Amino acid sequence: MDGGTAELLGDADRDGSWVLMVDGTPQSHVDLADPGHLEFEYVRRIGHVLDLAADEGAPIDVVHLGGGALTLPRYVAVTRPGSRQRVVELDQPLTDLVRAHLPLPRGARIRVRAADARAGLEALPAGSADVVVSDVFAGARTPAHLTSVEYAQQARRVLRPGGVYAVNVADGPPLRFARVQVATLRAVFAHVCLLAEPGTLRGRRFGNLVAVASDAELPAPALVRRCASDPMPSRVVEGADLDRFAGRAQPVHDADAVASPEPPEGVFSR
Repeated sequence: MDGGTAELLGDADRDGSWVLMVDGTPQSHVDLADPGHLEFEYVRRIGHVLDLAADEGAPIDVVHLGGGALTLPRYVAVTRPGSRQRVVELDQPLTDLVRAHLPLPRGARIRVRAADARAGLEALPAGSADVVVSDVFAGARTPAHLTSVEYAQQARRVLRPGGVYAVNVADGPPLRFARVQVATLRAVFAHVCLLAEPGTLRGRRFGNLVAVASDAELPAPALVRRCASDPMPSRVVEGADLDRFAGRAQPVHDADAVASPEPPEGVFSR
């Protein structure tokens, strides 16, 4: 694979399910029998955002920056039939492996383009998506050029009025990177919230936080209910609580952007 060594392993705990491993790190989980099942905690949180992006079951247009095993595109295809989805995934051999061994749901309207996430985003028409999801890693880190105000501005450009941007933010104590990402999104979007497991949010462990942004008011009460009912409950941080979380963090621009921090060894091992 262009992005490292990839392998597909059967999930011993769930029949018909597979885990995509990249360089020994679990990158995606797919249940071929039930694509509506989301195994990874942070992916379920993004799933909640997708569930609340429009009326239940209504088709939407989604852009996925980072493809992996196409877990979320599969989810949208079965929960919102007729949705149009575009995926930007740099690693073409990885996409070929996934397509060959993990077939997509019947009737799924999913197009995958081999390109850098930023370049792929910039090539998309303005106002062409209801949701943009950014979940991109090179190795175990999000590249610097995908963490800036300018990148978020491109996501905002591609979104329709009222559209939603969801970003996977990987960070650990003292959550400096996550705080900067919140400030960065707030410099671009009118409304921002953060979905995170309490231990990660308190800086006790490295983990995945999901930042959600829009120019329209976010469905915070519905997100709170869904996140609280997860097998691993998470918090929704918004308003004054998000002010306190961000503190004095400043937005980051292309000129001074940095990649997300390297996770501690073994933190995402399976």
